[in-house]
Amino acid sequence: MSSGHAIEKPLQPALERLGELIVGSPGSVPASTHFTGLSYDSRHVAAGDIFFCVPGQKTDGNEFIDDAVKAGAVCIVSERALERQWPNVVFVTVKDVRLALARLADFFYDHPSRLVRLIGVTGTNGKTTTTHLVEHILQRSGHRVGLIGTLGARWETEPGKREYIDVKHTTPQATDLQELLSQMAGKHLSHVAMEVSSHALALKRVAECDFAVACLTNITQDHLDFHRTMEHYWRSKRLLFEMLNASKQENKTVIVNADDDLGEEFLSVIDSDVRQWTYGFAPNCDCSVVSATFDFRGTRLELKTPRGPLSLNLKLNGRFNVYNTMAAVLICLAEGVSLADCKTALEEFGGVAGRFEVVGSFGGNGVKEPLCIVDYAHTPDGLENVLRAARALVPSDGRLIAVFGCGGDRDSSKRPQMGELAEDLADDVVVTSDNPRTEDPDQIIGDILSGIKRMNERIRVERDRSSAIKMAVEQSTDRDVIVVAGKGHETYQILADRTIDFDDRLEVRHALEARHK
Repeated sequence: MSSGHAIEKPLQPALERLGELIVGSPGSVPASTHFTGLSYDSRHVAAGDIFFCVPGQKTDGNEFIDDAVKAGAVCIVSERALERQWPNVVFVTVKDVRLALARLADFFYDHPSRLVRLIGVTGTNGKTTTTHLVEHILQRSGHRVGLIGTLGARWETEPGKREYIDVKHTTPQATDLQELLSQMAGKHLSHVAMEVSSHALALKRVAECDFAVACLTNITQDHLDFHRTMEHYWRSKRLLFEMLNASKQENKTVIVNADDDLGEEFLSVIDSDVRQWTYGFAPNCDCSVVSATFDFRGTRLELKTPRGPLSLNLKLNGRFNVYNTMAAVLICLAEGVSLADCKTALEEFGGVAGRFEVVGSFGGNGVKEPLCIVDYAHTPDGLENVLRAARALVPSDGRLIAVFGCGGDRDSSKRPQMGELAEDLADDVVVTSDNPRTEDPDQIIGDILSGIKRMNERIRVERDRSSAIKMAVEQSTDRDVIVVAGKGHETYQILADRTIDFDDRLEVRHALEARHK
């Protein structure tokens, strides 16, 4: 992505920012040489850009130097010593091109993360809901807030208008992220709540960001196709907390789920001048659960907090959302929000698209239909959390029906785990396809089924996801609860050769409408 060329800066001071990253010397850089943008994609290079040869999982940026030069790049930054030279183009060899990209992006956009209170939330599950809760509480208490995460980026671009902008990744590439932060700072936002993925941390997308708050939701298995080991996964997450120590922000706070087995590991790297708060069900946490009861209307919750007791009637449901709520409360208390404002905002919060989202009326207006819940759960822990939360809503004479699949070209070791969980926690299971990508959907389904101990009439297979949802709805009663898991807010399905329109929520609605005909 290119910067848009709204800025022009001299190249020599920018290269000085790379410091010890530079291998050797880039040679003499004419004082008259300026650059007007940063790019890591040759297709978006414009005249005046610095082009970074970022090695990817499938392609290497070094293969596209010719294209970048032809498009007008004035400088090439690579980890390779280049044999060929182009006239009037500066070549810089660095030890780490991703870190170089992050440093120059921070420099180019004038350190925008120092101009807002940047709140980073990391963890396997709960990042999206927690950041949306934080956004809502801060906004409700009078702050101007930006949001960056899985659903996109958004802030009040004009009065009353807050629409998601597609940012392609949960946490954008360094140049895109710094540009977003610059735009948000330019609109005088006070806070930005951001999901920080393990990929972003490992690939240095958030390097040079000055965080004010770092929060850990939980650590369970995910993304082992990328990280290979759980230790690399959680150590990547912990980088956020190490970054907090170096942040130039004042009044920094780290917030950790103390019920997570790795909570202490995350706290162990924190400097003494950073406030440490914990949350969980244990009474010794800074924010802990006094009582929690669930029904189809939501959650009645009593919390102990560092600022006193907090009684809540939430529209959100499930034990996992209790954790998300506690994390959001601590973040906002750390940022000076009152308990009263937290309560007002939390009780009116209706949820996040595709996160335990109810589709249907559950018997409202005399309609006889099952309660259908669509959720993004795509990990063993996520599926377990959602099914346990849904189980609490099933009447004594009803059934819990799970419809799910697993994505292709991703960690295959979690597939049998999810099959076993679904068999153990649901009364009926429909195994289907998710985003198969380049993998054979039948192989993915076979991996899921390998975790199921006993194949019987409770376990059904329907490769076509639309038909699987219809099957679950048609064969249910108005006393049943159906969980459709894996895609949540997504409005597409990724196949081997194309991406098609597909929305679980629309499929559920269509199936319910057909049921009433």
